[in-house]
Amino acid sequence: MYELDQLIIGRAKSTQSLKKLIRLIGKSESAVLITGPTGSGKELVAEALHHESRRKGKFVAINCAAIPQELMEAEILGFEKGAFTGAIKTTKGKFEQANNGTLFLDEIGDMPNLLQTKLLRVLENSHITRVGGDKDIKVSVRVVCATHKDLDSLVDKQLFREDLLFRLNVFQISVPPLRERLEDIPTLIDFLSNKRKVDGVKQRLEFTESGYNKLKQHHWPGNIRELRNVVERAQLFFPSKKIESEDVENFLLQQNSTIIDIIEEQDTIWDAFDDLSAPIKHDDSTLENKKPPKPIDFASVFTYQNSIDVRALLRDIEIVLIGAALDRNAGNTSEAAKDLKLLRTTLIEKIKKYGIISGEY
Repeated sequence: MYELDQLIIGRAKSTQSLKKLIRLIGKSESAVLITGPTGSGKELVAEALHHESRRKGKFVAINCAAIPQELMEAEILGFEKGAFTGAIKTTKGKFEQANNGTLFLDEIGDMPNLLQTKLLRVLENSHITRVGGDKDIKVSVRVVCATHKDLDSLVDKQLFREDLLFRLNVFQISVPPLRERLEDIPTLIDFLSNKRKVDGVKQRLEFTESGYNKLKQHHWPGNIRELRNVVERAQLFFPSKKIESEDVENFLLQQNSTIIDIIEEQDTIWDAFDDLSAPIKHDDSTLENKKPPKPIDFASVFTYQNSIDVRALLRDIEIVLIGAALDRNAGNTSEAAKDLKLLRTTLIEKIKKYGIISGEY
């Protein structure tokens, strides 16, 4: 069920103003022009306007910049069978598909002049004519457009019809860039991370205060789209770690090759032991009455030997900890995964890889 707060996320002052404008303008049947930088969420605003209007038809979207000019007319107005090579059947265009609903024309500034003229005609008399046809088809469509370009400048350069701009710009909504709603970043991250699954599991990200502060210092030229990319990187690189300022700077806002080296090293470790067919048993009697070692404690190994197989040591430590977590939770992989700060699917993969059996440790 539609709720505006679930479509337009955030509570920053500029976000709240945007929502109020959507609720107000949504009730109108008039055309709307949505402006704002690339990646700021203009299509979500258009979709919200459609829901607020309570129109019974569909919300249909088309990106005018993504369709070759020679195909755009047929895509928007539809075409009759035999109208051109490949037109094997009569096909409804976007206007007919959106009848009694809303048609969202994204990047309207890229629409060719000839089609601008035909669009103006549709807006004036609410009729369309399919390519290759001669029949006027009545449609009831609310047109919502969006652009990141300066249409007034395009009008001055005679690249956009002034009379069409007047028809489209009955109401105008300016979508704020992310840099003007920085306080929404934590809420947006929660929403984006919950929306995207990793290994079939929803994975909530945790940032420290310094991590969030580093994100808020960024200029965000790519807006929400750029933030979505950051969330995807964070879910891959830091699935079970509180993300610090340095992590944000070195690995999320830019892709430092070090993190790739770390991942490749881990993959090499797992691949080296793919042929393990049975669990490795350990004599844990020497560990009685001792506290677990700290990472720094392993440096003392060179006091007793000249070299160490790091990969084998990491493997053995991981096997022991996985086995102990399984024993502690009576073989329950979900609870063991929580104790180990791993995804359940990741833990199951490691159990299979190492042939671990609960009760061995």
